[in-house]
Amino acid sequence: MDTHDHIIEKDELTGDKLISGHEYDDIKELDNKLPRWWVWLFYITIIFAAVYMIRFHVLKTSPLQEEEYKNEVTAAAEKYKNTGPSADALAAAVLLTDQTSLTEGKAIFDKNCMVCHLAQGQGLVGPNLTDDFWIHGCSFQEIVNLIVIGVPEKGMISWKTQLSPVQIQQVSSYIVSLRGSNPPNPKEPQGAECKM
Repeated sequence: MDTHDHIIEKDELTGDKLISGHEYDDIKELDNKLPRWWVWLFYITIIFAAVYMIRFHVLKTSPLQEEEYKNEVTAAAEKYKNTGPSADALAAAVLLTDQTSLTEGKAIFDKNCMVCHLAQGQGLVGPNLTDDFWIHGCSFQEIVNLIVIGVPEKGMISWKTQLSPVQIQQVSSYIVSLRGSNPPNPKEPQGAECKM
């Protein structure tokens, strides 16, 4: 049979005309109507696309994703710009050596820093805090600054919104007290040798 010849047949149940003649591997192509739900869904997508294009691209009554993202980032920066310790409070931070402050600093360290630096500061993901080699400086003010700004590229977050200036001072003092403690299984030295 020539596949281009169309033979009109009628559906036995509905009486609708069927187009026959396109047949391949015993599969016949017929002229069946699409289900109503499918046709309406198709119309709805066309209407949605038209409304979307007019609203976002023609009238510009709503922001596109990129602009909406920038607006959210700006709003978040504005909301949180004054959180955390002030620069003056951090500049006034001094090394604490009393036992109470160091105990408080150890508690903060154990809660927040131990995961990366281990319990005795010997280093795991984070560097060893007990040797004389430091990546970002070893002075007290450099440690305070590092806790405040973090090291996002290495996975260390900024703690300025989660710790008060006093807590930052306490944990920084505790970290300084770890230097030279020689814990078991320390991580290999990283960074430059630091002279305090």
